[in-house]
Amino acid sequence: MKISKSFLKREARDYAFITLGLMSYALGWAAFLLPYQITTGGVTGIGAIVYYSTGIPIQWTYLGINAVLMAVAIRLLGPRFTIKTTYAIFTLTFLLWFLQFVVNNYVQAPNTTPDGQPLILGPGQDFMACIIGATLCGAGLGIVFNSNGSTGGTDIIAAVVNKYKDVTFGRMIMLCDVVIISSCYFVFHDWRRVIFGFVTLLIIGVVLDWIVNSARQSVQFLIFSQKYDEIATRITHDTHRGVTVIDGTGWYSQNKVKVLIVLAKKSQSLDIFRLVKHIDPNAFISQSSVIGVYGEGFDKLKVK
Repeated sequence: MKISKSFLKREARDYAFITLGLMSYALGWAAFLLPYQITTGGVTGIGAIVYYSTGIPIQWTYLGINAVLMAVAIRLLGPRFTIKTTYAIFTLTFLLWFLQFVVNNYVQAPNTTPDGQPLILGPGQDFMACIIGATLCGAGLGIVFNSNGSTGGTDIIAAVVNKYKDVTFGRMIMLCDVVIISSCYFVFHDWRRVIFGFVTLLIIGVVLDWIVNSARQSVQFLIFSQKYDEIATRITHDTHRGVTVIDGTGWYSQNKVKVLIVLAKKSQSLDIFRLVKHIDPNAFISQSSVIGVYGEGFDKLKVK
C-alpha cells in the first residue's frame, strides 16, 4: 500500500498539534493546579489526588492507570484505540514530569509551597489558579481532539461499561468525574477543594467545547452571478469544496438565473469571498451559519 505525501503531511500536522495541546494541558497542571492543590476529573485527577496524599508523582499514576485501561480495552473492545492515543499517553507522561521540573527549578515566584513548588500567582490565589489552569487544560484537550487524538483515561472506562450496560458515554464519564473530584475531600477534609474541582471541570468543559466547535463551524453560501460556471470551477479547484448549481427566477425581472450552493468550513469564507469578488465584483452573495454538516469532507454522521 503506497502512502501519499498528503497523508504523511496530514499525519505530521496532527502529531504536531497533539504535542502542542498536550504541552498546554501539562502546563496547566504543573504551573497552576498542582501547586495550589486543585484537582479535577479523569485519570489525571486521580493522579493528582494520589500525589497530594502520598507524594507519588502525578505522571506515574497517570501512566500506570492508563496502561491497565488500555490493556483491558484492547482485550474487551479490540484494537480500536489508535497509535495516537498511545503516543498521547506517553508524551503527556513525559511532559507532566518535564514541565514540573522546569517550573519547580527555574520559575521564580514570591512564595512556594512547603515542598518547594512555586506559587506563581502568590498565596491565596487558588480561584485564579483554578481559572487559568483549567483554561490551559481545556484548550489543550480541544487541540488534541481536533487533531484526531485522545488522552485515554475515563473515556476507556466509559467505552467498556457502555458495551455491557445501557449507560451512555457522557453519563458514565460524568459519573467517574464526580466520584474522582468528591474523593479529594478524604485527602483535604475541605469542601472548598471539592468545589474548586467542580469549577475546574466546568471551565475545562466550556473551553474544550468552544475550541472543538470553533474548528468545526461551517457556513453555507448562495451565490448569484452571470459567471456562475467560472466561479463554480474555481471554488471546486481552489477550495476543494463541492458546488451545487440550481435554476432560479428573479421574480421582479422574471430573468432566469443560476444559483450556486456551497457548503464550506468557516475558515474558508474569506477565500471564497475573495475568489467571487475577483471573478465577478457584482455577484450577489448570501452567507449563513449552519448548525451541522455531515458527509464527505465534514463531520461523520453517527447515529444508531
